[in-house]
Amino acid sequence: MEKEFDYIIIGAGSAGSTLAYRLGEDLNTRILVVEAGPMDHNLFIHMPSGFAYPMANPRYTWMYEAEADPGMNGRRVHCPRGKTIGGSSSINGMVYIRGNAEDYNGWAEKFNLPDWSYAHCLPYFRKSETREKGGDEYRGSEGPLRVHTGECKNPLYNAFIEAGQQAGYAYTADMNGYQQEGFGPMDMTTYKGRRWSTAMAYLRPALKRGNVKLLPNTLASKILFEGKDNPRAVGVALDCGGQRIEVRARREVIVSSGAINSPQLLQLSGIGNADLLKPLGIMVVADRKGVGENLQDHLETYVQYACKEPITLYSASKPLAMGMIGAQWLLTQKGLGATNHFESGGFIRSDAGVKHPDLQYHFLPMAVRYDGNSPVEGHGFQAHVGPMRSTSRGHVRIRTASHLDAPTIVFNYMSNEQDRKEFRAAIRLTREVFAQKAFDRFRAEELSPTSQVQSDAEIDEHIRNQAETAYHPSCSCRMGTDDMAVVDSQGRVHGVQNLRVVDASIMPLIVSGNLNVPTIMMAEKIADAIKGTALPPSKAPAWVHPNWQTQQR
Repeated sequence: MEKEFDYIIIGAGSAGSTLAYRLGEDLNTRILVVEAGPMDHNLFIHMPSGFAYPMANPRYTWMYEAEADPGMNGRRVHCPRGKTIGGSSSINGMVYIRGNAEDYNGWAEKFNLPDWSYAHCLPYFRKSETREKGGDEYRGSEGPLRVHTGECKNPLYNAFIEAGQQAGYAYTADMNGYQQEGFGPMDMTTYKGRRWSTAMAYLRPALKRGNVKLLPNTLASKILFEGKDNPRAVGVALDCGGQRIEVRARREVIVSSGAINSPQLLQLSGIGNADLLKPLGIMVVADRKGVGENLQDHLETYVQYACKEPITLYSASKPLAMGMIGAQWLLTQKGLGATNHFESGGFIRSDAGVKHPDLQYHFLPMAVRYDGNSPVEGHGFQAHVGPMRSTSRGHVRIRTASHLDAPTIVFNYMSNEQDRKEFRAAIRLTREVFAQKAFDRFRAEELSPTSQVQSDAEIDEHIRNQAETAYHPSCSCRMGTDDMAVVDSQGRVHGVQNLRVVDASIMPLIVSGNLNVPTIMMAEKIADAIKGTALPPSKAPAWVHPNWQTQQR
């Protein structure tokens, strides 16, 4: 194989695939994309309703587990990350959510990152997207990422939207447009009934050009540097089935391995806290204490009710029905197999004085956990709900100098009172929504947390026992200009040359929503920065509740 490229991208996930496509637009540029996992040749990856299967399959997933967490009654929370082309966009729930405008304005103001304000990010959200309903000043119509809006044919989807309005919240026709706050239909990254991962949207078209080479089933073990006083990345050591190969980068090495694997690789390569690296026998290239720190995630729980009418997805969970749904999807790419089932949802604020929504809803017309277990046999429905801006912080730290050993992952979930307060509000406000008239014909007994869970202490204990990750680890190599920042505003690693990190790990603060689309946006934006260009800022306004300081809704 070739041993020298202009760019080496480590990770063929949401950011890596996007970078390969955009940097590869210059046909004179040679790019190598290194992916630890295999190709995405699995039926359940491409069938939207089958996403729980690849997420639980170690062939396509890093099956990480966090350390036992005191805030979760000692539970070790599962932390799966995508290990195939498309990365986590090939195993996720396909929810298309951008976050709130105020998230990006917060990055700009709090971390001295003026080029990451919402006005600067919106053009890249638009650039990446083709919205099936058509584009406008917020939505794109010519991008690689296809976006479909949930059709909400099951009456429970619209009951949830209607109940939100009856409870006093706004209706929003597009929570990725002018107004995020409110209840409405949700978007998903599917196209013609198939998952539209970044492998489909970006990587495969990039590979067809001929100047991008993909190396699957290959681990990056170490970034190679030259120069002592001004170290620069010159290549990567790869583990190809136990064989060590070195490849060189003429311009840059770009790490796009995600919020767990990116800090792991930096630390293995000598970039990190010297006090962690030296005892492991790793030569320190750049003493950056922030590598692996500031780890953030979204927790969520389910508020579940039994349903009085047999209209939920429970009927579809039986073997015969699943076979028929699968056959229909295989033949037509239509039916229940063609949706992620998250077709309505919402964003609300947990309290007056919160400027932009800090609670997110995904509604599902079935009572079930991610692992497929149901609290009871029978028809039910649920809202996934959780705080969007947890103040808990964790870390990712290598245990050994070997790239084959998983790092230590600590989230410190529920480690402060603010997180507990927001979850209490989440449970109570959700119960209030489900108590509205729109659910009268459907609503039976509460299945979870159950009507016996009422006090603050009872809700806190329920969350410790039942809350789950929303699979959004991030912020472990954050952008900024201070001593704990790992990269600058263009993803360039402080203290070394020719090395970038581009993925969810460089977020300074987690955004209010699912992370896949913001990660793609960041890769689009930094790809332009690498090329020395930038789209002009948008002038489109974003809605903030006019009375947010005194009203919760």
